[in-house]
Amino acid sequence: MLVEGWSRASHALPVPLTQQERNRKTRGMSVTDRTTTTNRMDPSVSDDVGEDVLFARQGRLGIITLNRPKALNALTTAMCIAIKRQLDVWGEAEDVDAVLIEGAGERAFCAGGDVVRVARSGQAGTDEWYQFFFHEYRMNSTIGHFPKPYIAFLDGITMGGGFGVSVHGRFRVATERLLFAMPETGLGLIPDVGGGYVLPRLPGEVGRYLAFTGYRAKAADSHAMGVATHVVPATRLPELRQALIDAGSLDEERVADILTRFHEDPGEAPLWSVRDRIDRHFVGPRVETVLESLAGDSDAWAQQTREEMLKKSPTSMKVTAEQLRRGAGLDLDEDLKMEFRIVNRIITRGHDFYEGVRAILIDKDHKPHWRPARLEDVSDEEVAAHFASLGERELTFA
Repeated sequence: MLVEGWSRASHALPVPLTQQERNRKTRGMSVTDRTTTTNRMDPSVSDDVGEDVLFARQGRLGIITLNRPKALNALTTAMCIAIKRQLDVWGEAEDVDAVLIEGAGERAFCAGGDVVRVARSGQAGTDEWYQFFFHEYRMNSTIGHFPKPYIAFLDGITMGGGFGVSVHGRFRVATERLLFAMPETGLGLIPDVGGGYVLPRLPGEVGRYLAFTGYRAKAADSHAMGVATHVVPATRLPELRQALIDAGSLDEERVADILTRFHEDPGEAPLWSVRDRIDRHFVGPRVETVLESLAGDSDAWAQQTREEMLKKSPTSMKVTAEQLRRGAGLDLDEDLKMEFRIVNRIITRGHDFYEGVRAILIDKDHKPHWRPARLEDVSDEEVAAHFASLGERELTFA
């Protein structure tokens, strides 16, 4: 399923080997050992990124492998820079027709960015956090404007930055191991990397539901909402990958035909059984309205959903509501510029991001102490401040 007005007609998706093959071929081997042609664009970037991301060309398919399996393929600044530069080259290369991005290991496609590292940079007063978001968002924009089919294999955990490195491409292939979520409001952040552009364009009010609850979707849900364009069993990914390599020329129609041949019906989407309730309760621009609507529904699902929302950062929830409201009227680059302003405010003047990282990822007590602790104590003026211009520190794409 493609989401109208969001998926660009110029993008495609990715494909891997068997997991055992992939592990053997990515760790402990040079890039040239496993490819027909390898491109490393900038020597300084290559030195910084090491083997964390690998680039190869097989047939007329450019292949990106996120190669940090022990870290669930979490993105670093150097990885984002390297991916953008490689895409810039492949976008013009006459011997590359399409690009595939995949993750090493069996657990994750990409679990996001290294937010603990970002938090430590913010607390230490260094500029590392700024550089990470700056280059991650530039990479997201490059994917969104990539002129050739871009294919992502969503095999395993796909959250946050993993959403950004996949969803802006034309094709997203989910496996039965996919676990997709945008959990940022529970960390004191926002669903960024273009979430403000994509989420409002999902069916009905599903995007707001994902942003406010951090709901974890598997393949059937992801396909129904349009995050995944195709579903293929993990065991068939090697065959699919090889079909793309062997296809010769790979225009969008050819890629779509190959993916359709491998696609399997994922079955009924669990989320669609409550879709009418989501659309009823999550309509409207304010978080408070959603909570009031849920409170008036005695259904167990409504009460559990409300309880889950009340665990999130009140500031993040209200800022996210405004992000999605504005994002519905923006293009991708405008949205990324807006989100860059928001994360700058969160890092430099906020409390909840650091507390969320502590509670969820460092101490793991899952008991964050948000400030303010109540939605009603987050003023409209405080929300609006997150969208103020950064002056010379604005995100640029040139």
